[in-house]
Amino acid sequence: MDSAAAPGKGTSDQQDWKIGVDIGGTFIDFCALETRSGRVASLKVLTTPDDPGAELMTGLSLLAEREGLDPAAISRFVHGTTVGINTVIQRRGVSLALMTNAGFEDVIELARLRMPDVYSLFCSRPDQLIARDMIFGIPARLRADGSEIEAPDLEAVAAAVAKAKANGAAGIIVSFLHSWRTDIHEAAVSREIARIAPELFVFTSCEVWPVIREYERTTTAILNGYVHPRVSGYLTALEEKLLSRGVTAPALLTKSNGGVMNADEGKRSCVQMLLSGTASGVIGAAWLARRAGEKHILTLDVGGTSADFALIIDGEPQFGTGELVGEFPLHIPSVSVSSIGIGGGSIASVDAQGVLRVGPESAGSTPGPACYGRGGEQATVTDAMAVCGWLGHSQMAYGQLQIDVGLARAAVTRLAEKIGRTAEEAAQAILDVAISEMFVEVEKLASRAGVDLREFTLMPFGGGGPMLGAFLAREFRMAKVIGAPRPGVVSALGGLVADLRGDFIRTVFTHLSDEAAPQLREALDALAVEGRNWLAKQGHAGAATLNVSADMRYVGQSFEIEVPIQPAWIAEGKLGSIEEAFHAMHARLYDFHDPDGAIEIVNLRLSAIGAGPALEIPVDAREDGEAVNPEREIPVFTGKSFEWIGLYRRDRLRPGSRFAGPAVVAQEDTTFAIPSGTHVEVDRQLNLHLTFSE
Repeated sequence: MDSAAAPGKGTSDQQDWKIGVDIGGTFIDFCALETRSGRVASLKVLTTPDDPGAELMTGLSLLAEREGLDPAAISRFVHGTTVGINTVIQRRGVSLALMTNAGFEDVIELARLRMPDVYSLFCSRPDQLIARDMIFGIPARLRADGSEIEAPDLEAVAAAVAKAKANGAAGIIVSFLHSWRTDIHEAAVSREIARIAPELFVFTSCEVWPVIREYERTTTAILNGYVHPRVSGYLTALEEKLLSRGVTAPALLTKSNGGVMNADEGKRSCVQMLLSGTASGVIGAAWLARRAGEKHILTLDVGGTSADFALIIDGEPQFGTGELVGEFPLHIPSVSVSSIGIGGGSIASVDAQGVLRVGPESAGSTPGPACYGRGGEQATVTDAMAVCGWLGHSQMAYGQLQIDVGLARAAVTRLAEKIGRTAEEAAQAILDVAISEMFVEVEKLASRAGVDLREFTLMPFGGGGPMLGAFLAREFRMAKVIGAPRPGVVSALGGLVADLRGDFIRTVFTHLSDEAAPQLREALDALAVEGRNWLAKQGHAGAATLNVSADMRYVGQSFEIEVPIQPAWIAEGKLGSIEEAFHAMHARLYDFHDPDGAIEIVNLRLSAIGAGPALEIPVDAREDGEAVNPEREIPVFTGKSFEWIGLYRRDRLRPGSRFAGPAVVAQEDTTFAIPSGTHVEVDRQLNLHLTFSE
């Protein structure tokens, strides 16, 4: 248990706890703040894949036991979960049927006619989440302007429902052409299904995400339906367990867009929380960066199965659409995160050509890396760190794990024999491959964003980020690495500081001209009403922030870019300002713009934001320290040979503490590996600031 120095624990009538929880592939993380004293406690508990939610109860019990937490004193409970995304990745969702227009039954198979890897002759598209014999074409047709050509054939709907039920469907997705313009056909079919088969759940594409382009709209609705029963069941059980423990605060859920929503909405809008864990990590990192005065951050979140990267520019996370959930694109606004299958539990192997590979297969939490002593026998990244000597000098995960270096060495030695190297050389090779794989992915991210990473600070977090972060930063010649006080629970912290955030969209599909001004005003007014109503349903009574953007393109282009705009530009008819903003964004992204080119607005977007709690964590008021000596010297294999380096305990460092690498900083939630040529200094918020001299 990691707890900040603070006044005594006190009794329940003195407490006001806010708790953020994030479930990863190996651990569930807790970050708890007692707001009246400013005391922060954190915790990690091993996940229980066979009994989701049990680890949550275990964690609350430990917080009560060790920190004196009274469940009745919890005023804010925010929860991020991987139930939805794991359901997609593991393909454990329910059987679905799809109803669409007759003649368009192949909409999800055709997709955008792009292969996953355009450079591979052997790649293939993933099997769809709905089998072809469960897709039913219904005679019905709207024109592009929303006028009706043919009403839905309800007899065909009844026949399709009968076949779907006979084939075991638990729910039906309804997605018709042009429903972004009007939902009359989808609504009529939905009502008919509810009348004749009330036991089936139904989602229409326009209720999930009413955007132009039928593939994007359809696949987003399918993802929502595919995970709905498991997510809804999990959330219902979660609420019951919390109440049984005396937690009366309503459960809030982290969303893919970095915000939160209540559990009732989560049971229907399941697709909104598929990427909640990765998004809340970036939100937590952005909050920490702003406190530390850092504007430009590259985040590195390394868990047991993956490494996630994101950019924070001018203190703000970046957003986008089309993030992958498993093998499928998610077309709702999400915090932009790039992922690769390299984590602490990633398994190292030698392929048929004798080449060393790392990941994407992971040992997970069960059995986990060999050094965990839970039955794992294959060498992983964590085992390689242990063999090199970076790990194994303290307990991990708040005392739940003790690294067994002997088991790690045995696993790595078996791999080393296949490539003719010593155990230490093989372990270093595993780390080099892992870092090089990350390098490639980060380089792609930086290129897409058009940024120079030498102007950025790396913030590593998660259980494995601090182990590898400084080595990756050196490869990019980054200016600095900043280590948060509790990097292992940054995603849980992100839930604590997140705002209520709902995203809404209207397809307007019009030229940017004076004639479009009334249409744009009408769409924006409707979005504003929808956004404010959503915040009210979430129980938010304070002021609302409405951020507006437009998906725009030059006439003739196939795809749009999102351009932030001021609502006043639409309200006051200042369309020239919108045009200037588009040209500027196009030039920034592509180094080109056409001042005389005709412009189209495809969609208007609005984010309705209700500010989250203003959390205050006191800075450390102790007098500044100075250069500190290590607790002891430990042998670490630093690439070519063993070297005796300093071991420091994080809880013994104070503001102003300074030392040089190579070094290891051990703490309860992770371990910082600090290479040679590194200067380390501690600030008043107890962040580590790593700068490089070579």
